[in-house]
Amino acid sequence: MSGASRRTPIVWGVTDSTPTRSALRHNIHTVIFEADTPAGKLFDVALLLAIVASVLAVCLESVEEYGTEYGYELSLIEWLFTIGFTIEYLLRLYSVDRPLRYARSFYGVVDLLSILPTYLSLVFAGTQTLLVIRALRLLRIFRIFKAAQFISESELLMLALAASRRKIMVFLGVVTTMILILGTLMYLVEGGQGGGFTSIPASIYWAIVTMTTVGYGDIAPKTVLGQSIAAMLMIVGYGIIAVPTGIVSAEFVGNKDDDEAEDHSSTCHSCGTPNHHPDANFCRVCGSALD
Repeated sequence: MSGASRRTPIVWGVTDSTPTRSALRHNIHTVIFEADTPAGKLFDVALLLAIVASVLAVCLESVEEYGTEYGYELSLIEWLFTIGFTIEYLLRLYSVDRPLRYARSFYGVVDLLSILPTYLSLVFAGTQTLLVIRALRLLRIFRIFKAAQFISESELLMLALAASRRKIMVFLGVVTTMILILGTLMYLVEGGQGGGFTSIPASIYWAIVTMTTVGYGDIAPKTVLGQSIAAMLMIVGYGIIAVPTGIVSAEFVGNKDDDEAEDHSSTCHSCGTPNHHPDANFCRVCGSALD
């Protein structure tokens, strides 16, 4: 037989010349990170269901009736999910070429934070309630259902926030100055009147609550002048709320490209960054070549 006839078939895109470890890593990476294959989509759907169930279990455990009656069962469920997510996290690190880069990525940090609280609860009681951080992992639902338009819009939103950060900082500086001045003024006007303006910090707290239209009502002016200043601050607050929205919206519209990215779910094998542009040959984060 010739050399060509003795070659073994290709398995999941890996030839016989690839070491067994590399083939295993490739197969695990395909299932865990790629959502455009039946196995990958099934894995991601099962993962999302497990995340929802684990968050629900944590929430139920905080309810006194369920915590008292089913505390052991809910704790056992919590540990089972944590062990499963720990194995999944280790497999993600194993399947990428640069584990540390993935561990420092957004999804890598979220994956780690989603399992740490349970282990920390062995030392610090009550930290298991922080497991609701797992809800952040539900962001992968966009990748599962091939909603690349959502990914594109989220990237545009992040660009808009980054582009408008200086304007927002100036805006926050002006608002902070107004709060300090009006809070101090209200202390001078209402101090000693029994309305709760016992100090400048307390008056600044009132100014923040009033300007943001929250209005707890725990501190209220008693004098006519104080009520007039409060009314003015309330009216200004309504106008101020719309300013950050307008700044970000203007940047969002300015950065929006008419040519929206097509649906694509290619994931970098080195750092695990998903959803690259269809024409991309290299990862936008680490620069590694894409398949």
